[in-house]
Amino acid sequence: MRILGIDPGIAIVGFGFIDKQGSKLVPVQYGCIQTEAHTPEEERLLHVYEGMVQLIDKYKPDAVALEKLFFNRNVTTAMSVGQARGVMVLAAVQKGLPVSEYTPMQVKQAIVGYGKAEKRQVQEMTRMFLKLQAIPKPDDVADALAVAICHAHSSTLNSKINEVLRS
Repeated sequence: MRILGIDPGIAIVGFGFIDKQGSKLVPVQYGCIQTEAHTPEEERLLHVYEGMVQLIDKYKPDAVALEKLFFNRNVTTAMSVGQARGVMVLAAVQKGLPVSEYTPMQVKQAIVGYGKAEKRQVQEMTRMFLKLQAIPKPDDVADALAVAICHAHSSTLNSKINEVLRS
């Protein structure tokens, strides 16, 4: 199963593709989509959307996992990120992909085992899970990979629960 993890943003969108092969997690590709500051928001949204479509077409994920937005004191930023997140979901749904959402606390719990873990702990565990030489930069990329790992762990649990419920 190939999973696309996304850390939504308007300036930087972190993405990470991982393959789940049994209990093994293998990094496929990761990076970010960046938009220029002072560019009209509709152009930035188009850039994010087109970038997402290209990534989905190239790496062909089976599922998409996004970090849920948390309340942001800066309403303008929260609205922009929310709109960017919307075009990401649209790109996935147009390609027929299931979309799952995870809160930052759920991601931390899945990666570190503690929902209030520090960002650095999550990044280091993500590096270790994927056997990477270094923590991916910028932070948004490491966060996207963590979301993908969270989904990989959650999908295993969900399929076991479904098996039990069916029997």
